[in-house]
Amino acid sequence: MQFKLVNAGHNNMVAMDKVVAIVSPNSAPAKRLKDEAKAAGRLVDMTQGKPTRSLIITSAHHLILSDVKVETLAARFNAAAVRPLEDGDIITIMDES
Repeated sequence: MQFKLVNAGHNNMVAMDKVVAIVSPNSAPAKRLKDEAKAAGRLVDMTQGKPTRSLIITSAHHLILSDVKVETLAARFNAAAVRPLEDGDIITIMDES
């Protein structure tokens, strides 16, 4: 099995195939998602104290906070299949199981 990881900021990686959506944190529904994920223990903060610029929703119902803009993350995800490793954005891991 092969996993493609994308840099979600500060060299924190997210598995591409587990991401359902990347959304802006500014709307009321996004704020509710954040509050619900925090209460349920499903919130992962990758901002390292910086302002949250995007929310990454995973297929496992985890919510990841990132300080990278939605547009930048989208570009990293879109480019993952067509460009070589650049600035640590994409890493491929082979799972032997």
